[in-house]
Amino acid sequence: MGSKIVSDANAFVKFLKLCRDENNENCTYMDDISVLLVEKEELLHDIIGGNQPIFVCEKAQPKCEPEATETTADTSVVEETLFKVEQDLGPQPLSVMKARQLLSWYTMAQNPNMPQVEAPGTLHPLWVRCDKLDLCATAWLGVETVYSGNKTSGVKLYTVSCKGPTGDETSFTTLDELKQEHEKRHHASTVATKGYAQYNLFCSLKEESMMFESQSSVIASLTWNNVEKVLECPPLSSKASLNIKVAVGDIRSPLYQTYKEMEFLLALAEGLRTGETEWLEPMETQSAVDLTRALIEELENVGQGAPGHTSKASEKQKAKTDAIAAFSSMVIERGDLDFTEQLWEKMRKSVTSYQDVTECLKIVVKAVKLGKIKPWIHKDSNSTLSKLILQSYQQQIDAMPLTGLTPANMLLELGLDKIRKDFINYLVGKELTTLNYLRYYLDTEVELQEQVMRVRKLHHLLEILGTCSTFLTSCLFRKLYINQMDHVFQLQIKPALISYFYEKEQPFSWAMEVSSGQGSKEVKTALYLSDKPLVDHISFDLDVPLDESVNGESEKMSYYRTMVSCSLISFT
Repeated sequence: MGSKIVSDANAFVKFLKLCRDENNENCTYMDDISVLLVEKEELLHDIIGGNQPIFVCEKAQPKCEPEATETTADTSVVEETLFKVEQDLGPQPLSVMKARQLLSWYTMAQNPNMPQVEAPGTLHPLWVRCDKLDLCATAWLGVETVYSGNKTSGVKLYTVSCKGPTGDETSFTTLDELKQEHEKRHHASTVATKGYAQYNLFCSLKEESMMFESQSSVIASLTWNNVEKVLECPPLSSKASLNIKVAVGDIRSPLYQTYKEMEFLLALAEGLRTGETEWLEPMETQSAVDLTRALIEELENVGQGAPGHTSKASEKQKAKTDAIAAFSSMVIERGDLDFTEQLWEKMRKSVTSYQDVTECLKIVVKAVKLGKIKPWIHKDSNSTLSKLILQSYQQQIDAMPLTGLTPANMLLELGLDKIRKDFINYLVGKELTTLNYLRYYLDTEVELQEQVMRVRKLHHLLEILGTCSTFLTSCLFRKLYINQMDHVFQLQIKPALISYFYEKEQPFSWAMEVSSGQGSKEVKTALYLSDKPLVDHISFDLDVPLDESVNGESEKMSYYRTMVSCSLISFT
């Protein structure tokens, strides 16, 4: 073998070994090749299994050229170096010929039958971005080492080719064609087939010609064996899971109004913690003081004749109005708001300063002390104002200096009391949990900031329930006990429970694979159909006009087509 080839292979593999040993995430080889050390799923979209890091080779970004200019300050000349600001072109591919050369160097180093090339020990798999200019439209070439025990026994060579989007199903590779492609490479006597499909069950909402793109998502992922045709609907024997992502504050969430309430509570708590409060835009046109006076006058006018019914009708109607904006039937508002909860509702939508908070509470405390009102409150209310009102029933009222941060703390207590009751009413009322399991979140003995954090966790839970219940009803949940919240989680589910949804939809991602062999010698040939390209370094010619590629209820999905093939090279 030519000495030039051997020396080039040795130099390249030593470079990879250095990058691995130093854990260098980005370095340049021979001035024109960038070598990145990355996580596989970041670039290959789960096309290839495994979770180990990989080397990625691509064309190095062009260097910025300095320009020398002269500027005069007084009588001296100062040389300054200005750099051209190059627009980020994104990852750039190499030619297929160059990619094959890099893979051959890697393979030579791993081959124990070639002692001329120094063995580097264990190396991460190598993947090279390609420019798709060959006849096969190759976008990636990859290689990884195959081991038999602790010894190298061969390598697997991968080819990823891709084509632009089309809705013409006759242009898709058929199952028979995929099997033939696999048998050309592997001459397998028996093969297995497997299907994959993903559906987005949380679609965009159209409201008066406006489109709200949801940040939340419910993705149904299904896998099954024995594929019969391209784009077939997953059978009920499939394995299914829901990948649920919840974006708190999503305008499409059925709990959007609860989010706005929590937003004010958190802003108030943060202001008390840091000393600087960013007050939210008021939701009411009337001032907080005017709204508070109106609430007091309403109580005075009815003469406190019907405890618990003073403002329930108006508040209940307001709750219904608020619920309409949530675009959903999942409502946690209650119809039994007591006086302090009604006061919280009015103040959170109107106060814009600590002065507002103080003035409103002074009006209320004065009315209570003078006996003008004896409002009804829940027996288990825990706020300072609630305790003051209870004392007024026996005409024994403690002094209440409304100075410093005391009014803001009192308002925070009102919000915590009200929101806790809302959450208990929904979670326990729907038999999703019990008070015993909620004890940690409802503890009022811990300091206020900790109470806020625990209530916030319950809010995250309700956001998840809201996202799911919008589409999947209560069939998914019987009892739910959660100690720690994440915004993304996975739920195993029977396909029959969600088949009604995905059978009417087109998958945004669908794949089938043909495989043979076992263990490290297993090889696969796969076809991926996706609504977005699985390759990010090349552009595609659209086979359909832009306006026809936007999916509607009666339009067919346009898919990018990606083919992945694998060859097993044995060294023994």
